Amino acid sequence: MMGLGIALSEVPWGLLTDRWGDRRVLLTGLLATALWLVLMAAFVAPRPGHVPGNAALALGLLALGLQGGSVNGSSGRAVMAWFREGERGLAMSIRQTAVPAGGGIGALTLPMLAQAFGFAAVYGVLAALCGVTVVFAWRWMHEPPADPARAVAPASGPAGKAGPGPLGNLQVWRLVSGMGLMCVPQVAVLTFATIFLHDFSRIGIAAAGLTVAAVQVGAAAMRVWSGRWTDRHGNRRAYMRACSLLTLLVFATLAGLTWLCAAAPGRHAVLTPALMACLVLGGICTSAWHGVAFTELATIAGASRAGTALGLGNTFAFAGFFLVPMAIPVVAAGYGWPAVWLAASGSALLARPLFARQARA
Repeated sequence: MMGLGIALSEVPWGLLTDRWGDRRVLLTGLLATALWLVLMAAFVAPRPGHVPGNAALALGLLALGLQGGSVNGSSGRAVMAWFREGERGLAMSIRQTAVPAGGGIGALTLPMLAQAFGFAAVYGVLAALCGVTVVFAWRWMHEPPADPARAVAPASGPAGKAGPGPLGNLQVWRLVSGMGLMCVPQVAVLTFATIFLHDFSRIGIAAAGLTVAAVQVGAAAMRVWSGRWTDRHGNRRAYMRACSLLTLLVFATLAGLTWLCAAAPGRHAVLTPALMACLVLGGICTSAWHGVAFTELATIAGASRAGTALGLGNTFAFAGFFLVPMAIPVVAAGYGWPAVWLAASGSALLARPLFARQARA
């Protein structure tokens, strides 16, 4: 439900960012999110004698996603405003590490907090963290001084005329469609790798959890490295095509190994390390491109319209976080785990031609 809320709100927040500026939108969204978390702590958290219904929780999380989606386009637009062309890939990739880093910190701390003090404490701590971030944004997030080297004009149309806005730009739609497809294998690993390894390969929860942790750590490191590397070589689209090709091959291999394990159960013990290695490598490959892709997306749109373009990209990405977790149980139950990983490989195959080659100057 949070993924659905983010997907629905990204484009409106992006349009508002391009009109209001990133500072106003970020402060507004963070304050609204903090206040909503306080309300959830008061009315939606289970307490002795009161367990809120599923509908109340679902609507609360939906509203949380609608407000929390404000940070994505606004922070990305700030990166485009503050950094030059040879720096943006690294800066945007560092920004993108917030997702696996925050997910890892939350996974380590929030369950223990809930167990010790209840869910009201979880919502309260998250509200406080949003409040701290409001202070950071108020203190440090300002419009940069005028610098022609940092200006990014939108892609030009015929005869040097300004190109269409992000919502009317075919290049933008191709890129965000490819990003959405590449999120399918990523979400499959992040949401179901632990279940797959525990239920199918019969390994312990600790080993399965460490596998997913390795994916998150590797993805964070690769996002930073890839941003710096593509800044130096000017090859963002080629890098995205390489990530999609490698994702295609790794998940096809994973599907084949899973089918082999299902056909010959006696080989489970021998093949399980290979399954774990494929999940780690595939999870990293399908997560490493985020900062590079968002930088390219904002560059196509131009800094003045980057909020809308980044919002559209996040809409496609978070639509995957809403749809894929609902689809995988149906596919796994009806056709088995090999079909799940084959579908993930197919998504990378469909994404590859959407990352069009960079036109020669």
